[in-house]
Amino acid sequence: MSSYSKSVLRSDVSPHELWAWAMYDFANSGYTTVVITALFNAYFVTVVAGDAPWATLAWTSALSVSYALIVVSAPLLGAWADLYAAKKRLLAITTAGCVLFTALLYFSQPQTLWLAIVCVIASNFFFGSGENLIAAFLPEISRSSALGRVSGWGWSLGYLGGLTTLGLCLMYIAWAEAQGQSPNRFVPVTMLITAGVFALASIPTFLLLRERTVPQPGQGIRFRDAWQEVWRIWGHLQQFTDLRRFLLCSLFYQSGIQAVITLTGIYAVEAMQFTTQRILLLVLAVNITAALGAFFFGHLQDRIGHVRAIALTLAGWIVAIILAWAAREPPLFWAAANLAGLCLGASQSAGRAFVGLLTPPSRLAEFFGFWGLAVKLAAIAGPLTYGITTWLTGGDHRLALLLTGCYFVIGLILLLNIQEVRGRQTALHADHQAGKTP
Repeated sequence: MSSYSKSVLRSDVSPHELWAWAMYDFANSGYTTVVITALFNAYFVTVVAGDAPWATLAWTSALSVSYALIVVSAPLLGAWADLYAAKKRLLAITTAGCVLFTALLYFSQPQTLWLAIVCVIASNFFFGSGENLIAAFLPEISRSSALGRVSGWGWSLGYLGGLTTLGLCLMYIAWAEAQGQSPNRFVPVTMLITAGVFALASIPTFLLLRERTVPQPGQGIRFRDAWQEVWRIWGHLQQFTDLRRFLLCSLFYQSGIQAVITLTGIYAVEAMQFTTQRILLLVLAVNITAALGAFFFGHLQDRIGHVRAIALTLAGWIVAIILAWAAREPPLFWAAANLAGLCLGASQSAGRAFVGLLTPPSRLAEFFGFWGLAVKLAAIAGPLTYGITTWLTGGDHRLALLLTGCYFVIGLILLLNIQEVRGRQTALHADHQAGKTP
């Protein structure tokens, strides 16, 4: 291992294992890029739901149901994974579930609206649950001083994965359109492409990533044990002042991020009249800027501190939302979208790294489960706010976007009360009091 790797990774972690962990970000990013952001969301609204007045609300409601299921299950899965050293086993189950139900989206047509809704709910539930589990491996492989960099590497590779999957779909769509095919024929096939890339690219993770958590001795296999751990930690969360504040901060600014991720394609169609190919090209460009933001911002985060870094990204988000709202022609909208891409990669990576810093090392999966809970609550609030606004205003997507920007403003205000040094000391002290080695 090189001297640089030694300064970044824990002593028992090899560069190959870091790569295997980051490959999961590569594998699963195609799902969010193609299904949630760029292609299937607009296809659902315009084709499956027939562009009905309730179509956008139906899309955001389906996602909200899936996120509500994650909210209920995330702390339980985290506690279960810690008690029984089961992060990797649970990750395999969630991966298989997301791949299966993404593939089943192939059958989405106007006459199969409810099948499409069920598959969206199920696939997104498994995706979000797996996202929490893979994040819990981060503090096990990275030194605390390098969490920003390592998280940024994962996110940047993830955006390259999204680019890869989207690029394959774009090539297929270009061929299909040249053959005279309509969206209700070629969009379903892209769901099979997305599922296939996820399944194949996640193989290194399951071959090389190690489960380091030690099972708790004398424990039976009972879900009640996990729930008891959840409620015990929830009751003690008061002592983790800065973690608690950051979870609340995350709830707000992630509401804005989740709305943008979920509705970019729909906004581009409804407000900017983009074609399918133009949307895909836009998302390809945004994925590149997001990868750059995640990679380089991770280094900046470790230099200037987590709070300052996240504050910088939230300020960038506010500017991007204002520019997108004001855009009437494509050039300004492209500029806003790429600024949002930079902030997206940076803020997502920075948030994951900051949670790792504020988390007691013996409770990684469980505390990341609470972070997942906050993010998924945000994924309910943000898109649902947008969907309800468009429904009540007869399709005013610009107003809905402007309201989304308010979430970033509130998140920035809440962030200013968080002290990262105190938060890290609290996390380490909690383990020391419990007799566990950080």
